[in-house]
Amino acid sequence: MTLTADDVRSIALSLPEATEKQAWGQPTFRVAGKIFAALGDDDTTMGVKCPIEERVELISSEPHKFFVREGHDDRYGWLRVRIAALDGTAELTAILADSWRQAASRGLLAAHPELGSPG
Repeated sequence: MTLTADDVRSIALSLPEATEKQAWGQPTFRVAGKIFAALGDDDTTMGVKCPIEERVELISSEPHKFFVREGHDDRYGWLRVRIAALDGTAELTAILADSWRQAASRGLLAAHPELGSPG
């Protein structure tokens, strides 16, 4: 099964207190007003929060899945993901949940221990 932007939307919005809001002409997914994911212009990629120090390893180990948008992502803690290259719903869910954890408040994280801790 090839994953799509609809899968991203469904999983992102299933996370606690997640909302969708248009920004820069694209759907973004937020928790407590902070963006944790955004669909790309053509709905084939998404951006997610990712510590800068982890990006190099992800990109070098799976360049067909992960990349940064030159001139923008390289300065911020974001990583781009090719949605169709993911290995299924479980991998997409794990990526979105990790990004959500990085944006969620401590109180929200404490209320949802089933989602683990950030990092």
